[in-house]
Amino acid sequence: MEEIDARGLICPLPVLRVRKRLQSLPPGGQLRVLTDDPMAAIDLPHFCAEAGHALLLSETVADGHRFTLRKGA
Repeated sequence: MEEIDARGLICPLPVLRVRKRLQSLPPGGQLRVLTDDPMAAIDLPHFCAEAGHALLLSETVADGHRFTLRKGA
């Protein structure tokens, strides 16, 4: 599983980095994203729903938020 550490980045940069990294993954590939931008809790699930990717995990952690995504077809 690949990982993006987007802590310290503010909207829309975490979503833009996720979109770019997902392009290089095969369908079904998984990506973990770490972020401390509060807007990411809204933006990343919305991005997944719009782009056809699955949001497998969304959890609050001590230093922000952690997401696990699965690339759609």
